[in-house]
Amino acid sequence: MVLFAFIQRDVVTGYGWLTQQQLLDAIAVGQMTPGPVLSSATFIGYLVAGYSGAVVSTLAVFAPSFVIIALIGPWIPRLRQSSVIQAFLRGVNAGVVALILAVSVALFRSAIVDVWTVLILVVGLVALLRFRIDTLWLVAGGAAAGLIHYLLV
Repeated sequence: MVLFAFIQRDVVTGYGWLTQQQLLDAIAVGQMTPGPVLSSATFIGYLVAGYSGAVVSTLAVFAPSFVIIALIGPWIPRLRQSSVIQAFLRGVNAGVVALILAVSVALFRSAIVDVWTVLILVVGLVALLRFRIDTLWLVAGGAAAGLIHYLLV
């Protein structure tokens, strides 16, 4: 989810390739599939540049992970025992949590815009926290509620 901070900063705010609503849609699409961030990146690439954008964005998201693992994989057992690396990773972890929180607040401001979206939020939170409903059903329920609202208004 931390990638959404960079996507929002560059793709939405910096270049203006997507609107905030399109980013929210990309996140929703990603939540319905395995590997939500990767699926969202592919969807964003498609929105920006069609099929070629989808292919390039998918490769751009996957390739760095493979390269990094290939390069540092043999050293991982030694790195796990290093107190300096452990301290560094704790700092990175704190930074990631802060970025996820910042993106969540920004997305919250964009998504919760009226009474209807507040109602969807409350029902979704209750379903998630009380009944442990799967994310797929939360997204599908939110989509259905949005469609009902659209048809009634």
